[in-house]
Amino acid sequence: MKINADLHVHTTYSKDSLITPEDLVYYAKKQGLKAVAVTDHNSLDGAYKIAKETDFLIIPGMEVSSADGHIVALNVKELIPRGLSAPETVERIHKAGGVAIACHPYVYFKGALKEKVCSTFDAIEVINSRAFPFNRSVRKAEETAKKLGLVRVAGTDSHYGPQIGTAYTAIDVDEPTVEAITRAIFEGKCQPFGKAVPVTLNVALEYHRIVRMIKKRINS
Repeated sequence: MKINADLHVHTTYSKDSLITPEDLVYYAKKQGLKAVAVTDHNSLDGAYKIAKETDFLIIPGMEVSSADGHIVALNVKELIPRGLSAPETVERIHKAGGVAIACHPYVYFKGALKEKVCSTFDAIEVINSRAFPFNRSVRKAEETAKKLGLVRVAGTDSHYGPQIGTAYTAIDVDEPTVEAITRAIFEGKCQPFGKAVPVTLNVALEYHRIVRMIKKRINS
């Protein structure tokens, strides 16, 4: 069985995201996805809460702010501390039974691991739909995946509902469960697909963020 999953999505449990649990499920289904990894910044609360409240397959995770750059941890059941080095963070993720993914390693303006990506990672996010510059990011991540022998995955890094599913990972599993997906990524039984998020959706994200900020100030 092959399922398509967006392995990098932020919800309103991340302060910079607009995606409510309802938006998450609605847009995931609209894009034909069978699973979504909820990877809020340095938090697991939203992932597990949403997983309990919906029958849609949620892969619990978090985006960890390591001292060397951002790292996605999938299927961890305990909070991974921020501020550790990349190797230390990967080790903590493995001890927690999770998958360590080097996310958007070659982007500008946010936590890029760059040369800190190492062979102890389980996978590398070769396609990140919101990466800038997109083509360079994909090319360099592909080069690193080949050099280090890392599994290749994709995710959108969505912070706005309509962005979900612009990139996804096709995963071969025996059954649609979090454990089966985790095992398939470990074994490299997956393939990344996707493109850059349209500029219009990024503009819409910033517009709605400003509107939300103004409403909060008015109501405070």
